[in-house]
Amino acid sequence: MLFILPSYTQKNNSTMSFYQFKAKSLSGDEISMKDYTGKVVLIVNTASKCGYTPQYEGLEKLYSTYKDKGFVVLGFPCNQFGNQEPGTAEEISKFCTLNYNVNFPLFMKIDVNGEKADPLYKYLKVQLPETTGNDIKWNFTKFLLDRKGMPVKRYDSKVKPEEITRDIENLLAL
Repeated sequence: MLFILPSYTQKNNSTMSFYQFKAKSLSGDEISMKDYTGKVVLIVNTASKCGYTPQYEGLEKLYSTYKDKGFVVLGFPCNQFGNQEPGTAEEISKFCTLNYNVNFPLFMKIDVNGEKADPLYKYLKVQLPETTGNDIKWNFTKFLLDRKGMPVKRYDSKVKPEEITRDIENLLAL
Protein backbone atom coordinates (compact mmCIF):
# COMPACT_ATOMS: atom_id res chain seq x y z
CA MET A 1 0.00 0.00 0.00
CA LEU A 2 1.20 3.50 -0.82
CA PHE A 3 0.67 6.58 1.30
CA ILE A 4 0.43 10.27 0.51
CA LEU A 5 0.76 13.16 2.90
CA PRO A 6 -0.98 16.24 1.40
CA SER A 7 -4.08 16.42 -0.75
CA TYR A 8 -3.49 15.49 -4.36
CA THR A 9 -6.81 16.51 -5.85
CA GLN A 10 -5.73 19.66 -7.68
CA LYS A 11 -3.45 19.36 -10.70
CA ASN A 12 -0.16 21.23 -10.43
CA ASN A 13 -0.70 22.01 -6.76
CA SER A 14 2.76 22.94 -5.50
CA THR A 15 2.29 20.78 -2.39
CA MET A 16 1.95 17.59 -4.43
CA SER A 17 4.96 15.47 -5.13
CA PHE A 18 5.72 11.95 -6.31
CA TYR A 19 8.43 11.93 -3.65
CA GLN A 20 5.86 11.96 -0.82
CA PHE A 21 4.69 8.42 -1.63
CA LYS A 22 5.92 5.17 -0.16
CA ALA A 23 5.42 1.61 -1.36
CA LYS A 24 6.26 -1.90 -0.21
CA SER A 25 8.64 -3.85 -2.40
CA LEU A 26 7.81 -7.45 -3.29
CA SER A 27 10.17 -8.48 -0.47
CA GLY A 28 8.12 -6.40 1.99
CA ASP A 29 10.53 -3.50 2.50
CA GLU A 30 9.01 -0.02 2.66
CA ILE A 31 10.52 2.15 -0.08
CA SER A 32 10.23 5.92 -0.21
CA MET A 33 9.86 7.41 -3.65
CA LYS A 34 12.40 9.96 -2.37
CA ASP A 35 14.92 7.22 -3.17
CA TYR A 36 14.33 8.08 -6.83
CA THR A 37 14.99 11.81 -6.48
CA GLY A 38 16.81 13.14 -9.54
CA LYS A 39 15.93 10.13 -11.71
CA VAL A 40 13.69 9.84 -14.74
CA VAL A 41 11.04 7.33 -13.63
CA LEU A 42 8.76 5.05 -15.65
CA ILE A 43 5.87 3.66 -13.58
CA VAL A 44 4.02 0.64 -14.99
CA ASN A 45 1.11 -1.48 -13.74
CA THR A 46 2.12 -5.03 -14.60
CA ALA A 47 0.63 -8.52 -14.84
CA SER A 48 2.12 -11.97 -15.42
CA LYS A 49 -0.70 -13.52 -17.46
CA CYS A 50 -1.51 -10.71 -19.91
CA GLY A 51 -1.06 -10.41 -23.65
CA TYR A 52 1.24 -7.47 -22.87
CA THR A 53 3.36 -9.46 -20.38
CA PRO A 54 6.23 -9.76 -22.92
CA GLN A 55 6.70 -6.00 -22.37
CA TYR A 56 8.65 -7.02 -19.26
CA GLU A 57 11.52 -7.79 -21.65
CA GLY A 58 11.44 -4.30 -23.18
CA LEU A 59 11.07 -2.65 -19.78
CA GLU A 60 14.11 -4.54 -18.49
CA LYS A 61 16.07 -3.53 -21.60
CA LEU A 62 15.21 0.14 -21.03
CA TYR A 63 16.19 -0.18 -17.38
CA SER A 64 19.50 -1.90 -18.06
CA THR A 65 20.37 0.53 -20.87
CA TYR A 66 19.65 3.74 -18.96
CA LYS A 67 19.90 2.94 -15.23
CA ASP A 68 23.46 4.26 -15.00
CA LYS A 69 22.33 7.51 -16.64
CA GLY A 70 19.64 8.23 -14.03
CA PHE A 71 16.63 6.17 -15.14
CA VAL A 72 14.49 3.64 -13.28
CA VAL A 73 11.43 1.52 -14.05
CA LEU A 74 9.01 0.86 -11.16
CA GLY A 75 6.63 -2.07 -11.61
CA PHE A 76 3.33 -2.27 -9.73
CA PRO A 77 1.57 -5.62 -10.24
CA CYS A 78 -2.20 -5.33 -10.51
CA ASN A 79 -4.92 -7.99 -10.67
CA GLN A 80 -7.82 -5.71 -11.68
CA PHE A 81 -7.84 -6.59 -15.38
CA GLY A 82 -9.06 -10.08 -16.21
CA ASN A 83 -7.50 -11.63 -13.08
CA GLN A 84 -4.16 -11.58 -14.91
CA GLU A 85 -1.97 -11.17 -11.81
CA PRO A 86 -3.34 -13.72 -9.32
CA GLY A 87 0.04 -14.67 -7.83
CA THR A 88 1.58 -13.94 -4.46
CA ALA A 89 4.53 -11.57 -4.12
CA GLU A 90 6.88 -14.55 -4.16
CA GLU A 91 5.24 -16.01 -7.29
CA ILE A 92 5.37 -12.66 -9.08
CA SER A 93 9.03 -12.19 -8.21
CA LYS A 94 9.93 -15.71 -9.32
CA PHE A 95 7.99 -15.36 -12.60
CA CYS A 96 9.61 -12.04 -13.48
CA THR A 97 13.10 -13.23 -12.63
CA LEU A 98 12.91 -16.61 -14.37
CA ASN A 99 11.04 -15.52 -17.49
CA TYR A 100 12.29 -11.97 -18.07
CA ASN A 101 15.35 -11.54 -15.83
CA VAL A 102 13.68 -8.46 -14.30
CA ASN A 103 16.05 -6.40 -12.15
CA PHE A 104 14.06 -3.18 -11.91
CA PRO A 105 12.13 -2.58 -8.66
CA LEU A 106 8.81 -4.39 -8.30
CA PHE A 107 6.30 -3.57 -5.60
CA MET A 108 3.43 -5.32 -3.87
CA LYS A 109 0.25 -5.86 -5.85
CA ILE A 110 -2.10 -2.86 -5.84
CA ASP A 111 -5.38 -1.63 -7.31
CA VAL A 112 -5.07 1.19 -9.84
CA ASN A 113 -8.79 1.99 -10.23
CA GLY A 114 -11.82 2.23 -7.98
CA GLU A 115 -12.29 3.08 -4.32
CA LYS A 116 -9.28 1.01 -3.27
CA ALA A 117 -6.98 2.49 -5.90
CA ASP A 118 -3.53 3.13 -4.60
CA PRO A 119 -2.91 6.82 -3.78
CA LEU A 120 0.08 6.95 -6.16
CA TYR A 121 -2.16 5.94 -9.04
CA LYS A 122 -4.87 8.37 -7.96
CA TYR A 123 -2.20 11.08 -8.08
CA LEU A 124 -0.84 9.99 -11.48
CA LYS A 125 -4.30 9.82 -13.04
CA VAL A 126 -5.12 13.36 -11.86
CA GLN A 127 -1.79 14.67 -13.14
CA LEU A 128 -2.10 12.97 -16.54
CA PRO A 129 -5.79 12.31 -17.26
CA GLU A 130 -7.03 10.59 -20.40
CA THR A 131 -9.48 12.36 -22.69
CA THR A 132 -11.92 9.47 -22.16
CA GLY A 133 -11.59 9.46 -18.36
CA ASN A 134 -8.86 9.01 -15.81
CA ASP A 135 -9.12 5.28 -15.18
CA ILE A 136 -6.34 2.95 -16.21
CA LYS A 137 -7.71 0.94 -19.14
CA TRP A 138 -5.51 -2.18 -18.88
CA ASN A 139 -2.23 -3.69 -17.70
CA PHE A 140 1.05 -2.09 -18.77
CA THR A 141 -0.19 1.50 -18.80
CA LYS A 142 2.92 3.63 -18.31
CA PHE A 143 3.63 7.00 -16.69
CA LEU A 144 6.89 8.84 -17.37
CA LEU A 145 8.18 11.29 -14.75
CA ASP A 146 10.99 13.80 -15.18
CA ARG A 147 14.01 14.23 -12.89
CA LYS A 148 11.95 16.55 -10.64
CA GLY A 149 9.33 13.87 -10.08
CA MET A 150 6.74 15.58 -12.29
CA PRO A 151 4.56 13.27 -14.42
CA VAL A 152 5.09 14.32 -18.04
CA LYS A 153 3.53 11.63 -20.24
CA ARG A 154 1.07 8.75 -20.06
CA TYR A 155 1.26 5.81 -22.46
CA ASP A 156 -1.43 3.29 -23.33
CA SER A 157 -0.79 -0.42 -22.82
CA LYS A 158 -0.25 -0.88 -26.56
CA VAL A 159 2.79 1.40 -26.53
CA LYS A 160 5.83 -0.85 -26.40
CA PRO A 161 8.72 0.11 -24.11
CA GLU A 162 11.09 0.63 -27.05
CA GLU A 163 8.70 3.27 -28.41
CA ILE A 164 9.38 5.38 -25.30
CA THR A 165 13.16 5.49 -25.82
CA ARG A 166 13.25 8.96 -27.41
CA ASP A 167 11.16 10.48 -24.59
CA ILE A 168 13.42 8.90 -21.98
CA GLU A 169 16.56 10.11 -23.73
CA ASN A 170 15.14 13.63 -23.98
CA LEU A 171 14.41 13.69 -20.24
CA LEU A 172 17.87 12.30 -19.52
CA ALA A 173 19.26 14.93 -21.96
CA LEU A 174 21.18 12.29 -23.94
